[in-house]
Amino acid sequence: MTRSYRACTPLFVIVAAMAACTGRSGNSDQGAAMSGEANFTQAPWGISPDGDSVSIFTFTNPHGMEVRVTNYGGIIVSIKVPDRNGKFDDVVLGYDSLAGYVRNSPYFGAIVGRYGNRIAKGRFTLDGVTYRLATNNGPNALHGGLKGFDKVVWDAQTFKHDSEVGVVLTHTSPDGDQGYPGTLKASVTYTITPANEIRIEYDATTDKATPINLTQHSYFNLAGAGSGKILAQQVYINADRYTPVDSTLIPTGELAPVGGTPFDFRIPTAIGDRIGDDNHQLKFAGGYDHNFVLNRGADDTGLVVAAKVGDPLTGRILTVSTTQPGLQFYTGNFLDGTITGKGGHVHQKRDAFCLETQHYPDSPNHPNFPSAILRPGERYHTRTVFAFSVVKPQ
Repeated sequence: MTRSYRACTPLFVIVAAMAACTGRSGNSDQGAAMSGEANFTQAPWGISPDGDSVSIFTFTNPHGMEVRVTNYGGIIVSIKVPDRNGKFDDVVLGYDSLAGYVRNSPYFGAIVGRYGNRIAKGRFTLDGVTYRLATNNGPNALHGGLKGFDKVVWDAQTFKHDSEVGVVLTHTSPDGDQGYPGTLKASVTYTITPANEIRIEYDATTDKATPINLTQHSYFNLAGAGSGKILAQQVYINADRYTPVDSTLIPTGELAPVGGTPFDFRIPTAIGDRIGDDNHQLKFAGGYDHNFVLNRGADDTGLVVAAKVGDPLTGRILTVSTTQPGLQFYTGNFLDGTITGKGGHVHQKRDAFCLETQHYPDSPNHPNFPSAILRPGERYHTRTVFAFSVVKPQ
């Protein structure tokens, strides 16, 4: 029998109330006054396998939120935010040094591209031409191929605007990179705000038609990285439908209703409540590793709340908003105890979750999915916001 996590805390009720809201988290307590200034530092962080110098940037906002980013893979190395008692913890998995990310990383904190998620059998046809991609996930292409955007050193330019700080990362992917057509010029901007938000802006142009699907692959544990399972953390996802997958985790093309399935997170539900249900989709993925079709109007291209996650122990809440049509919810199914991360913590299955804002997986092979094709003269531009808050006991 699947263990129930629902009754462990009144936070469930509070998160449910938050899920009904479309703006900021009205029941949260961010703290009253500014406690300092926004600032940043930059330091050397090693040499990449290609011989490029790598830097690490540390950003702090006026409330003490700290975000560390490296230009190797655009990786978010750490995010330190307070709990309901004001105690700061790092809430993302990762490594203490560059060597860990180079040696063995399941995309911890990285920018992934050109195409985040999977493309079936590493091929697609565009304007009558069939392209073959580097395959790196069984028969499929995953997260850009053997050397995607997570494994390159991005150019970086820091900035400070009043009480906001951040970095603009830029990278040019040449025509034919990992099999993708066109020279793609991409930029990703991380902005840390006084509202304990990380705003992410993705931009790109191309000189040939090409698929593009950039996303951010942080592994979150709101109780703190290395604190153990995330099964009691409670998830709301703003989606009436999801995209079922086959045994290789490629969408079948169906947009299936979540109602009556373990994929219904329209009412906040603990991750562990149904993850072990006798459901073939959960068995294919070893848990949740599925794309959710976000609810938005046909002409609505602005930010919508995609998901909210609350941790009953610490009171921390993560709200994810995006302009993208989809959200991949992943529950660390492939963490297997072979990775030792920051502070010597060994990461096991279900020790973190990911919320990857995106176009649907394998969209180039599904005409019924929203198009992920960028053409010359067009601008790819998407936004995602990670907002952190806390809920006090009621």
